[in-house]
Amino acid sequence: MSLAKPLIFRKGLDMKEAVASELAAAYDSAVVDEVREAAYRFTSGRLTLHLAHEFGFCYGVDRAVDYAYQARRRFPEQNVFLTGEIIHNPHVNDRLRQSGIRFLSDSHEDRGRLGTGDVVILPAFGVTVAEMARLVKQGCTLVDTTCGSVLNVWKNVTRYAQDGFTAVIHGKVKHEETRATASQALKYPGGRYLVVLDRDEAALVCDYIRRGGDRGRFLEHFGAATSPGFDPDRDLERVGCANQTTMLMSESLAIGEMFRAAMADRYGDAALGHHFRAFDTICSATQERQDAVIALLEREPLDLMIVVGGYNSSNTCNLARICAARVPTYHIADPECLLSRDTVRHRPVGAPSTTTGREETTQAWLPADGPIVIGLTAGASTPNNIVGQVIKRLDAFCR
Repeated sequence: MSLAKPLIFRKGLDMKEAVASELAAAYDSAVVDEVREAAYRFTSGRLTLHLAHEFGFCYGVDRAVDYAYQARRRFPEQNVFLTGEIIHNPHVNDRLRQSGIRFLSDSHEDRGRLGTGDVVILPAFGVTVAEMARLVKQGCTLVDTTCGSVLNVWKNVTRYAQDGFTAVIHGKVKHEETRATASQALKYPGGRYLVVLDRDEAALVCDYIRRGGDRGRFLEHFGAATSPGFDPDRDLERVGCANQTTMLMSESLAIGEMFRAAMADRYGDAALGHHFRAFDTICSATQERQDAVIALLEREPLDLMIVVGGYNSSNTCNLARICAARVPTYHIADPECLLSRDTVRHRPVGAPSTTTGREETTQAWLPADGPIVIGLTAGASTPNNIVGQVIKRLDAFCR
């Protein structure tokens, strides 16, 4: 094992033009381009399809995938690894595996054997402080694709730790991004974090801030969602809010207001600045996709909505939640989930997001005859070629 300082690529590998045609062939779609040019509307036979004005690959995802292809091209004779899924889309991750990139998250890979001859790609979600330090110590060449929006959250969480505030993170405790973000709080002595999943968990914490409670029961409930040695009686006196960038924007903002109100009730408005901080750390691309789907739902009378994306993609699941509140919604992983005009395989909206997801099958999901109006969007990890294939299959079913 070498202690030499590794190379770290954070702005590409000077191979962008070399991989451009390969990326276009893999992920672009002429169908999607045509629908965009037609005011995001597709009509054929009895089908009218409305595509959300913002959907699919965001800048951060596009950049991460681009860097992964560049890394494979730049280091053709070396082992190239990803720490885990580069984004939450099985189609994209499978293509990277086919290109020869190995995933350290696969059970047969041994992280301890990495060294100076190996190239390791860090995903768009980022990695924990401990994992970064380990890879640096091992002397690997690193290709860092961490999204800029995630880095912005890290800066705020780091500042909380420096100033003696506990970072309260709205996110999923097992999500790669949330784990990486939480680890930033531990870079400084006394740094603390607490992860809350939703309004219900936030309400439990806010109630403890206002009135105190059973410390043991609190720690039993939150368990792995707290930093080592977390003490709610001590560590909830000063809190700063942050979030996993792909969470539902309205929920993150509501949770921030819940903590603001709890701190004001406990310490008074005059002392609020000493006890509470908040930053708007929702990713702009996530917000744009949520805003676009809300605009579509308000603008067009839809019979149903289809949301395309990985079942473990947080931003995709949240798009499905928004849609399901207004219209029958099917969250599908890929075009193959559209089994026939009679049957669709999909993830139930609101089900826990896991690597594979829990699917169910629904019959008679499309009206048998007459005009049908369908809304379509896709999560930030879904490439255009997948969206285009969905449009083609819907067209075939509705003829």
